[in-house]
Amino acid sequence: MRKGEATRARIVDEAARLAAQRGLTAVSLADVAEAVGLSKSGLFKHFDSKEAMQIAVVENVMERFTAHTWTPAADLPTARERLEKVFECWLDWEDMVWSESGCPIIAFSVELDDQPGPVRDLLQHSLKRWRRTLVNQFVDLREPPLTEAEAQAAYFQMKSFAMGYMDARRMMGDTDARRSATSAFVSLLERTAKAAA
Repeated sequence: MRKGEATRARIVDEAARLAAQRGLTAVSLADVAEAVGLSKSGLFKHFDSKEAMQIAVVENVMERFTAHTWTPAADLPTARERLEKVFECWLDWEDMVWSESGCPIIAFSVELDDQPGPVRDLLQHSLKRWRRTLVNQFVDLREPPLTEAEAQAAYFQMKSFAMGYMDARRMMGDTDARRSATSAFVSLLERTAKAAA
């Protein structure tokens, strides 16, 4: 990686870390420049606006999320195995990758849900693509396949369990949260897989 590319990557990583803690709009170019040891003019060599930096942060976080949660599951032989691995990695993403701040995707979603513009559009597009990936897995969970409506409902529950886990663990201090979330997800898979029997 060239020096300029490495510096840009360091800027984006630091901006993502700060944004996960404070929110995207609360992080200024000056904040990030100070955190990475650059002048503000030095930062402008890589990003000419706060919005450009925010877009890079959302892209970076979503790429990292996909790599962490989907890549380890993608080549597993069955939809159930893939879904189980994704859910395990999703909880690990919250536990290990973002242990200091919690999942930035949830924070960004709350912050941007009523803020129209390119940053929100990018996040929404990325989340829809993620939903489509997992809905497709639920469709293939059984034979005959789930209907689109059934698969959408199953994905909704899966995401709710992952988000509920973070709230239970971080806000409520529930030390049993992971077991509860995993048990709820396994029950969802069992119900969904047997629904056509």
